[in-house]
Amino acid sequence: MPTRQGAIHGPPAYPVPRLTSRPSPSRLWIKNPLAAFTANGLDAGGGIVVSGGIITELVPAGGQPSAPCSAVFDASAHVLLPGLINTHHHFYQTLTRAWGPVANAPLFPWLQNLYPVWARLTPVSLEVAVKVALAELLLSGCTTAADHHYLFPAGLEDAIDVEVGVVRELGMRATLTRGSMTLGTDDGGLPPQSTVQRPEVILADSERLIREYHERGDGAVIQIALAPCSPFSVTKEIMAESAAMAERLDVRLHTHLAETIDEEDFCQSMFGLRTVDYLDSVGWLGNRTWLGHGIHFDDDEIARLGAAGTAVAHCPTSNMRLASGTARVLELEAAGVPVGLGVDGSASNDASNMILEARQALYLQRLRYGASVPVERALGWATRGSAAVLGRSDIGQLAPGMQADLALFRLDDLRFSGSHDPVAALLLCGADRADRVMVSGQWRVVDGQIPGLDVAGLIAEHSAAARKLVNG
Repeated sequence: MPTRQGAIHGPPAYPVPRLTSRPSPSRLWIKNPLAAFTANGLDAGGGIVVSGGIITELVPAGGQPSAPCSAVFDASAHVLLPGLINTHHHFYQTLTRAWGPVANAPLFPWLQNLYPVWARLTPVSLEVAVKVALAELLLSGCTTAADHHYLFPAGLEDAIDVEVGVVRELGMRATLTRGSMTLGTDDGGLPPQSTVQRPEVILADSERLIREYHERGDGAVIQIALAPCSPFSVTKEIMAESAAMAERLDVRLHTHLAETIDEEDFCQSMFGLRTVDYLDSVGWLGNRTWLGHGIHFDDDEIARLGAAGTAVAHCPTSNMRLASGTARVLELEAAGVPVGLGVDGSASNDASNMILEARQALYLQRLRYGASVPVERALGWATRGSAAVLGRSDIGQLAPGMQADLALFRLDDLRFSGSHDPVAALLLCGADRADRVMVSGQWRVVDGQIPGLDVAGLIAEHSAAARKLVNG
């Protein structure tokens, strides 16, 4: 089966880094996949070779590796993809998914009902929530996830440290954003006062986290970004100060923007600015920034975002769930805006499944632009597009020199019976679980399971924590 030429229909492929020399104690040939989506148009029909946590060779259809391999994995029953990349999530929200009081609410009432519940988070409940979110993502073929954590009530000051531990335990990569809220109800904001922090506390902890955890360069496992929550929960001062720190310490910036018309109206009322003008006024309109949702932009604003290289995390399921609107993804990309996918919080999705998110993105964008939006383009948003959103050039593609982060899916469930195109079948027939997932050359999912993870025990612990949280 030939490799799918994913770059034909989408924007140009992102640059592939040159292979760097490093010790190669063993070579694994992932051989002859049923199909391979490389996200860049390269031919991997004969599979790939992995050594030292890096993809060292793409084998063309019908070919053999250039040198002997010490191990072979027969992938003839698998569709091979780069590991999927999630650019916007709120891990803690797995504890409040499908909560009755907000099951039928739009964003602002949804938040106002949930903020007091989330304010009761503890380090123990956060840890189990993060573990559920990451396990769910991993099982869906996701190898890298960005989390936006902005809740630091009393007792949860070390929330990001808790997240770092769980990411390392499950062997994934993550961009963990040190979020913040400074604009409480007393000052005209949306969140209750118990959930906001003083700017000096936020900035001191942000710098600590960057110094302690942020990794740079190819193969980074943990990266830290700065992420004031949204225009309706932070002051302009913390936005500007976060931008200055990000510039000084060379990290990325993230926030929610243009998610709903209510947010647009809030910006106009509170600051006298539309959302992109607001972004520009606080020093955020640049290629260091990526935005959660990015729905309600006009033509001029899209052009400005593209010229600045500001990226967007498209969250189709959440946008549909809360009836927030539909992002203009094709127009954003045409203007030069990097676009990736995010599952958003598991209280507005209500799942943490990246392959299903790619399916939703495909269908939502077809509803806007027509049925000719290709399957490969949606998979490109979940892979190379998401990598660009997070500022990474070492993941999101199958190519020599890239990190060996892979997702392999089988097509032997009843839902796939009668399907003809293996890559198209992943989205059109609704794949929801990877059979094998590799991160940095290590298998993290084997036969649809995470080795060593007691799923039944995790579900029981998580369910108990969820009941305790919502019942006070």
